[in-house]
Amino acid sequence: MKTGFIGLGVMGTPMALNLLSAGTDLIVWNRSPESAETLRAAGAEVAAGIDELFRKSQVVILMLATDAVIDAVLERDTPAFAERVAEHVVIHMGTTTPMYSKALEADIGAVGGRYVEAPVSGSRRPAEEGQLVAMLAGDADVVKEVRPLLTAMCREAVVCGAVPNALLMKLAVNIFLITSVTGLAEAAHFADRQGLDMGLFKTVVDAGQMASGISRIKSAKLVERDFSVQAAISDVLKNNELVAEAARQAGIASPLLDACHALYAETENLGFGREDMAAVIRAFEARTEAISLPFGN
Repeated sequence: MKTGFIGLGVMGTPMALNLLSAGTDLIVWNRSPESAETLRAAGAEVAAGIDELFRKSQVVILMLATDAVIDAVLERDTPAFAERVAEHVVIHMGTTTPMYSKALEADIGAVGGRYVEAPVSGSRRPAEEGQLVAMLAGDADVVKEVRPLLTAMCREAVVCGAVPNALLMKLAVNIFLITSVTGLAEAAHFADRQGLDMGLFKTVVDAGQMASGISRIKSAKLVERDFSVQAAISDVLKNNELVAEAARQAGIASPLLDACHALYAETENLGFGREDMAAVIRAFEARTEAISLPFGN
């Protein structure tokens, strides 16, 4: 049987390509057919439809953006759902609410399917390089079964226990990611408005103890004003909202995350939703302009 892969977006395409490079017999499908042509050229079979993909595969990876899209792909809450997922392992690698994932696991199990929650930490470049970090949750035997499949896409796969612990872990890690990149953007904005040499700013940031893989990538983007997408503003905003919702439901304070939510929403409202998350600097710039304007007049 082949391995199925559904969802060939910014992250899904390089992930699927890495599976192919590792020798996985892959069949893919995407709502936008043109997105599958890269995979076809690389040697994957492109399914004519979702039914064909499920018929030819036993393990199906979903790299989809929202719960509504997942439900539509699986035809959940319809008679076709049971026929589609029975006797399959469904691996959910996107980011949704933990509560949604828990309910999906129950529904898939009820019709004779098996489920693994496997969100990943990382953006487009780590996806291209096979350097994502996966967080796995589900029945221990099923997790053990599918874990080797993920090595082509992920440099590490951390078992987190029962569903929805993997998604909760992903949301916790996202707080660190979002607040860190936002802080770096504010630092770059401060340095720029103080008239500092931005090349030297990048040198100091990259050489200091706060430097990391993500800070080096984002500092280059900020200094070069290169906002080509790796993790889009709109996607980060969506993830921010997922974390905030989970925090509210658990009665957990999230003051830094709430501040970031406002900044990413402002950046999206300025029309930069499809730019990289480093473009959050545009929100700082807009706020500075709003402060400066009365004095400039």
